[in-house]
Amino acid sequence: MKLKILHLACIFHIVNMLSYGQSNGIPAKRMPGEWPAYGNDAGGRRYSPLNQVNDRNVAKLTVAWTYRTGELKTYEGTNAISKAAFEATPIMIGKTLYFSTPSDRVFAIDAASGKERWIYDPKVDLHQQYSEITSRGVAAWPSGNTSSPNRSPQRIFIATIDGRLIALDAKTGIPIPSFGQHGSVNLRTGSQEDVSVTSPPAIIGNMVIVGSSMGDNQRFDYPPGVVKAFDALSGELKWSWNPIPTDSTDKAWRTWNGPKAHKAGAANAWAPISVDAERDLVFIPTSCPSPDYYGGERLGQNLYGNSLVALRASTGKMVWYYQVVHHDLWDYDIAAQPLLTDINKDGKRIPAVVVGTKMGHLFILHRETGKPLFPVEERTVPASDIAGETASLTQPFPVLPAPLGIQSISAKDAWGPTEKDREETAKRIAQFINKGIFTPPSENGSIMTPGNAGGIHWGGMCFDPERSLLITNINLLPAIIRMLPREKLKDMENTHKDLIRAETGLQRGTPYVMKRDYLFRIDSNEVIMQTKPPWGTLVAVDLSTGMKKWEVPLGYMLDPVKYPGAEKWGSLNFGGAIATAGNLVFVAASRDGHLRAFDTRTGKELWKYMLPAGGQATPMTYAVDKKQYIVIAAGGHGKFATKQGDYVIAFSLQEQ
Repeated sequence: MKLKILHLACIFHIVNMLSYGQSNGIPAKRMPGEWPAYGNDAGGRRYSPLNQVNDRNVAKLTVAWTYRTGELKTYEGTNAISKAAFEATPIMIGKTLYFSTPSDRVFAIDAASGKERWIYDPKVDLHQQYSEITSRGVAAWPSGNTSSPNRSPQRIFIATIDGRLIALDAKTGIPIPSFGQHGSVNLRTGSQEDVSVTSPPAIIGNMVIVGSSMGDNQRFDYPPGVVKAFDALSGELKWSWNPIPTDSTDKAWRTWNGPKAHKAGAANAWAPISVDAERDLVFIPTSCPSPDYYGGERLGQNLYGNSLVALRASTGKMVWYYQVVHHDLWDYDIAAQPLLTDINKDGKRIPAVVVGTKMGHLFILHRETGKPLFPVEERTVPASDIAGETASLTQPFPVLPAPLGIQSISAKDAWGPTEKDREETAKRIAQFINKGIFTPPSENGSIMTPGNAGGIHWGGMCFDPERSLLITNINLLPAIIRMLPREKLKDMENTHKDLIRAETGLQRGTPYVMKRDYLFRIDSNEVIMQTKPPWGTLVAVDLSTGMKKWEVPLGYMLDPVKYPGAEKWGSLNFGGAIATAGNLVFVAASRDGHLRAFDTRTGKELWKYMLPAGGQATPMTYAVDKKQYIVIAAGGHGKFATKQGDYVIAFSLQEQ
């Protein structure tokens, strides 16, 4: 989640004659130049057919306009800034950009000038405790992926961190009185008292579909991650689907074992949901059941957690599912939006859905059946030594594409800027357990490879249909997980001072408290990684063959002047990439603060621009009045410790 012009008028005429998406499995007519959904199309491909900006002229990109949201002022008097992250990707329909800020304020601005049209503030109480303070965007109804003669949306939907679904008049930003109660539907009803929403809703026909987000590592009995579909006009609940089975006749019921198992929560869909209107399908990416790292109260396979689930959009009934992790003990949520496209394989054109995972595994499934299009093997994985826990004996491993990112670690992988650093890191690594991917948590400490930040994270994937290339940025960051018996917690913290600074997951309702740390250290505000670089990369995979096409470091974390070679070491990153017909991939995401353009064919970096604040968001692109723009939200990320701000910045080519 851009390019060249052989005479724009000609290109636009050709694109207008096409039913954009039909040739790529997304059968919806599109106006050229718009970006009407979070992933551009409803299947999240993040691809634009624009090519005015291309590999030959991208170096001439300059700032066209900058808009300031004033967001930092909304945090005053609260602690929100420590969790706030400006992760939104704007949508553009009918020459207007719509986007949201971390506090769920919604903005409409002119796409050509950046001039403000309206602002809506839902007045979220930032004094309350939220696991995340972010909003990745809004949705428009009717969907911009349809061929409506009216190119302006009628309603803009925002789902909030305090559990509301709000419908706004697209022209004025005023809540629609006839929707729900005075323009809002309360999502915190029944057992859903703690849910938030951080991703934009999905729109299919006259339905608005929302998942949920929750801090699911603090207790066992979190709310279940119920997915809900509402009527876009009235706000009436049309259907709901619970990933934790409540019907004993459901075969998944038997995959939850133990007296408390069916009281587990989460398995929620916090990543964006994809839809296929032609097939009447909704694709739900579910997460780990609560809590993340101890499953002794929920033994068994735990369907439909950690699964891609296809539901019939009109009814909410399940069509198929595919589980990518059995009995998750690693916080391996499906964090990326499912990517819908057609692929050419063995001489056939096949409707596919691609599931990108934190493990770095890519599962490519038939969109209508859920059957893998490339071989997947069930392989034996390490057993757990935690009392009361039984890890799954096997896990699914795609044979192709090969796993991306870090899959195992040993003391030989230690890194540091000095020999002393390397020696100390090697000792640190050696004291913990790592038997490769899916090493279970342990009392003495296990190193997770990958850690919970990916592999493929919420930044997700994009797809160039001309080359059948899937492109994604990944993290290479091992996590250290220690499971401490609850009654020993204080004694162990007193004995091991490093446990005090580690992140704590209380996991109430279980015998264990989780402590999470990572293989880096902080030195004078520098993040010193303790594993060999690269620490973040941009990768391209050919989906017609399953083979990796190229991989390059993404950004840098250390000052290249102080640390020669640092520009080749890559960076931890959050936020995604987009692809365009101009042979370009645009991505920010890294800790160094740049927005970059890469050559789609080779991965060569062609352009970069230093943003005024961290770019932990996915960019987008569109055209207005025969000019192409690239836009990114630059507001930084509290937890990621990048510079925070309130910028939305548009780039275009210099006038000739």
